[in-house]
Amino acid sequence: MTFKYPLATSSWDDAEFAALDRVIASDMFSMGPEVRAYEEEFAALFGSKYAVMVNSGSSANLLMTAALFFTKNTALKLERGDEIIVPAVSWSTTYYPLCQYGLRLKFVDIDRETLNYDLAALEAAITDNTRALMVVNLLGNPNDFAALKRLTDGRNIVMIEDNCESMGATFEGKQAGTFGVMGTFSSFFSHHISTMEGGMVVTDDEELYHIMLSLRAHGWTRNLPKFNHVTGEKSDDPFKESFRFVLPGYNLRPLEMSGALGREQIKKLPGLIAGRRANGALLQDAVSDHPRFMIQREIGNSSWFGFSLVLRDVHTGERAQMVRDLSAAGFECRPIVAGNFAKNEVMDYFDFEIHDTLSNANYIDDNGLFVGNHHYPLPEAIKVLVTL
Repeated sequence: MTFKYPLATSSWDDAEFAALDRVIASDMFSMGPEVRAYEEEFAALFGSKYAVMVNSGSSANLLMTAALFFTKNTALKLERGDEIIVPAVSWSTTYYPLCQYGLRLKFVDIDRETLNYDLAALEAAITDNTRALMVVNLLGNPNDFAALKRLTDGRNIVMIEDNCESMGATFEGKQAGTFGVMGTFSSFFSHHISTMEGGMVVTDDEELYHIMLSLRAHGWTRNLPKFNHVTGEKSDDPFKESFRFVLPGYNLRPLEMSGALGREQIKKLPGLIAGRRANGALLQDAVSDHPRFMIQREIGNSSWFGFSLVLRDVHTGERAQMVRDLSAAGFECRPIVAGNFAKNEVMDYFDFEIHDTLSNANYIDDNGLFVGNHHYPLPEAIKVLVTL
């Protein structure tokens, strides 16, 4: 079915096709100089010291999690069985790496309006057993990092960020994804920029950076600098170092084409975000008091990944009808990320607990959905939304 108002559209033009042609002409398709240049440009744009590109945002979350298990920094190092707090609403691969590395997940409710952490619930959930905090910036909306800092200051808590849906969002002038010791980004087709498939981890910690360089590619030393925090000093023998394995790594390497695409896309990122924000402002003005649904309340400056529509209490249980009405009006729609993830059958494989109740996450799971936002003006779509 073709939708008049789809969830995702392309932001490519001749620049991206020229980038692909450039890689084809180079005859180098695996990770190479285009990826390295994109990493440097990405880090500079977001104000981070280091960036590591991988083949997806999901892989970025895996790499970020893994790095905390191999660091020598005891203030950051995680062990199997450690407790990590997570929001109840996010995408599956926010949680999977945490489970796969043996962490104990504590699910905390979200705020029905912002769709990020319910700060009161989070404060109550934090105990002396809490070792880490996963912060997810949902649908473009940054968390209240000032509040998170107050809740975690003076505690031995490692904060990491899943910012895969919120590239370009800011809080008090600082880029979302750069508040934690590491943060992840996605450049899948439907996201703010598109490299076909692709993800990124940013950090200011040189040791974590070196660990991720090794873990990304087989756990070998080949991509490490001569002096590094993993092996100390590499030999000068490239033959010996070509197949020297020091960490139990993966193959998460991106394609050179994806790096070249990323270089062109981040040139456009300020304009792409500005277009999305303009649509967000128009939507806020148009439907702030809509009788049927409410939209996400902005924290800081959202990059408006999409437009969440949460049915008001008087319309509880009417989501199926809302989906039909949106489809008839030409809107493609989906549940809000994965809804209350703790309700999924896959939880049988998790070590987890649920803090208190997840009443808002359950409400979103039953009564929430979202439609697409784009980098180009959407006045007609917003006019139609007002009538639904």
